[in-house]
Amino acid sequence: MAAEAGALWAEAWALLPGAEEELSLALSGEVDDCVPPLLRRARGLLYGAPGPPCGAAAAELRRLGDVLRDYAWEKLNAGPWREVRKAWRQVYAYGCLFGALAEVAACRPLAPAVRLCDMGLLMGASVLDNALARLVRLLQARLPRGKRRAAAGGSAKRVRVDPPPAPVVQPEEALPLVRCPSLEHFRDNYLIPQKPVVLEGTIDHWPCMKKWSVDYICQVAGCRTVPVELGSRYTDEEWSQKLMTVNDFINQYIVNENSVGYLAQHQLFDQIPELKEDISIPDYCCLGEGEEDDITINAWFGPEGTISPLHQDPQQNFLAQVDVEDPDLNKFPNFRKAACQSCILMPGQVLFIPVKYWHYIRSLDTSFSVSFWWS
Repeated sequence: MAAEAGALWAEAWALLPGAEEELSLALSGEVDDCVPPLLRRARGLLYGAPGPPCGAAAAELRRLGDVLRDYAWEKLNAGPWREVRKAWRQVYAYGCLFGALAEVAACRPLAPAVRLCDMGLLMGASVLDNALARLVRLLQARLPRGKRRAAAGGSAKRVRVDPPPAPVVQPEEALPLVRCPSLEHFRDNYLIPQKPVVLEGTIDHWPCMKKWSVDYICQVAGCRTVPVELGSRYTDEEWSQKLMTVNDFINQYIVNENSVGYLAQHQLFDQIPELKEDISIPDYCCLGEGEEDDITINAWFGPEGTISPLHQDPQQNFLAQVDVEDPDLNKFPNFRKAACQSCILMPGQVLFIPVKYWHYIRSLDTSFSVSFWWS
């Protein structure tokens, strides 16, 4: 056990600069005067003696990580997220990094260290060449692969009002379905005129089409912490968000289905690169004006009944959200005049939604979707 712990620390230590002065604590802006000394103190504990910090040194490193995270957390939650300065997100990331390294140094169970890394990735900003992402991949490889638990009682069902039945797509409203169009055909007939279309056969080669299942997601990502939306749609008054492990999310909202939880619009593939290896960016994205690194890839994983209310992308607009399956025609009388197109998107199909095109989505079954936002 001691040899195993020593080997793990050696691998973790290899992710850091070789000398104390090479571990830059540079921040992208000013922070309170009390913070830099705390950062330097934590750095000194890492490099103070050969080998991992032991005993009192490991405990002090853990305490400093707690202090840095708590202090930065107040700044992260003091106002709108867009107004949070990057420097405070970096301080939070350092607090998570020092805390996770303290857990490893003290030979503690690895699950808390993995959670600290995830919290830094979710709430912090990249530091030391994204050391947290590299560290969590190292730690996760040492954890046993997760397994989902059976449904409680064998047949638990979600307690909710029955959703509307699956919509019947009328022929005059049906979106066109095209199989593997050429880049030129897609550009000329859909991208330039900004017309939605369902593409078929374009992602059949993705490894996820054969590999992925609920059990597989548990195995690869079960121990990782992610943000989950609670409630069928984000416009409901009772809607909220919660951080939990993927295992807990699957057991509570996919297997047992006691209520609606949705892992929505989350950059899961940046957080867990192993999953990103199972997908690829559609070729049609090369027709855009941006670089590949500018493409935002989001995961959407949830049970039947999750809803994305009527909206348009990009989302930095003021939007009036309307339930298109039960609209308030007294409040929105002109809605009855709105023309619409519909489709039931099947596994392996891709829906092209032009920019600022109003759309509404309801899940008819447990589903995992991937979206690519490109310019």
